[in-house]
Amino acid sequence: MRITDIDAMLRIFTDPLVIASFGIAPFERHQMKQWVQRNLSHQNELGHGLSSVILKCNNLLIGDCGLEHTVVEREMVTELGYDFLSDYWHKGLATEAAKAVRDYAFIELRLPSLVSLIRIGNDRSKGVAERVGMTLISELTRYGNGYWEYGIERT
Repeated sequence: MRITDIDAMLRIFTDPLVIASFGIAPFERHQMKQWVQRNLSHQNELGHGLSSVILKCNNLLIGDCGLEHTVVEREMVTELGYDFLSDYWHKGLATEAAKAVRDYAFIELRLPSLVSLIRIGNDRSKGVAERVGMTLISELTRYGNGYWEYGIERT
């Protein structure tokens, strides 16, 4: 991901179907800029983060996928996250990207485990998590919202 991806990422975070899955208001440009800058800081500090997903056929940025460190139940975990424009749902692209990131996390980074935090009811993201081998660990509340915590361990 690059700072120049702000406007393309804003298309994702103003997509009504994407925003509905988060249960939040669409991002404003200044919020998207902060979000991208936070991710870039994460990449600089840890060597990995969310990457832009670009279609090869037309160089269109259609999503992001990658790793972020976050706290769940007072424990630092590595989250496998993904966000895609709704026009590109149901094409296997999120699953393909998530599998590649999972493999990178386990093979190259040698991380012991990954989680995905998914708003309860977001069956599309739940399906991606399950297709990459994750299983439901728990249900939890974050910021007043219910989440499924999916996880997978390196074998």
